[in-house]
Amino acid sequence: MRQQAFDDLVVLAARVLVALVFIYDAVLLVRSPAGNASYMMQYGVPALLLYPAALLEFVGGLMLVAGFAVRPVALALAGFCLLTALIFHHDLANAGEAIEFGKDIGLAGGLLCLYLQGAGALSFDAVRRRAPGRVQPG
Repeated sequence: MRQQAFDDLVVLAARVLVALVFIYDAVLLVRSPAGNASYMMQYGVPALLLYPAALLEFVGGLMLVAGFAVRPVALALAGFCLLTALIFHHDLANAGEAIEFGKDIGLAGGLLCLYLQGAGALSFDAVRRRAPGRVQPG
């Protein structure tokens, strides 16, 4: 397999693997809304943000999988991860919270790499760029 084809598969795999975390978390949020809303309120986050957060995670995850608007989605989800880490997982003396903090910070880093990389060749974004009549960016 030539290097570019392998690189394209790696970018696709990165998008899918990162996206699965968000899709799964969104499903967990809406499966137990009362418990999750209560948890959010313990940290001063209004419960009414539960469904918008779940929507961001679910739709953002699907957009990453499809490779649609990857750069802005990756930036939004990176910000979401940083906020989540700082708001909910700042008690680093608690081993479980330290692990969650690290996961969120690591995801933010991976998402920032996706922001820099873009969607790659195996994506909806690449198909749109190749569409006839579209002006190719410099």
